[in-house]
Order: sequence, then C-alpha cells, then structure tokens
Amino acid sequence: MTCAPRDQCYTDRVANLTLTIDDELLRRARIRALELGTSVNAVVRTQLEAFAGGEIASEAMGRFAELAASATSGSGPEGRRWTRDDVHERSS
Repeated sequence: MTCAPRDQCYTDRVANLTLTIDDELLRRARIRALELGTSVNAVVRTQLEAFAGGEIASEAMGRFAELAASATSGSGPEGRRWTRDDVHERSS
C-alpha cells in the first residue's frame, strides 16, 4: 500500500502521469492547493475523475436524482400554484 501526505491511500495499482506545466502555473497551483488543504495531485486526480465520468461525478448525479425525486415543488400542474398572469401583472 502506498500512502502520501494529504493523498488517499491506494490499495490497487496506480499509474504515474507526467505533465508538462509552466513553472509559474505550477507554483500558483501549489499555493492554491495549500490554501485549500490539499495537493495539486489530489486536485488533478479529482478533475480527471470528473472528466472521465468517475465515481465522484456519478455519486453527485445520484444524490441530485434522489433530491429531485423527493422534491415537493415543480413547474407541472401538481407543483405550480401560480399562473403567468400572476407573475406578470398586466394592466389593461
């Protein structure tokens, strides 16, 4: 098992990725990551997971679907209690 500070511990095999990044960009990213209490590696991993449709994105979509299903309001006939004229008072 490989564990790095502020990173997840991995029990499965992981690959190393080499990126070419401008020195100033990396410096700013490291500062921002420190401010957020994380690492550049963790930020890149999270972004790649979201980009690839990983667990983080699918978990968020699942939570959103659950919330939407339990919502009691909506714009359909059962949820709407107003009419367009109510919202846009029109004077004759």
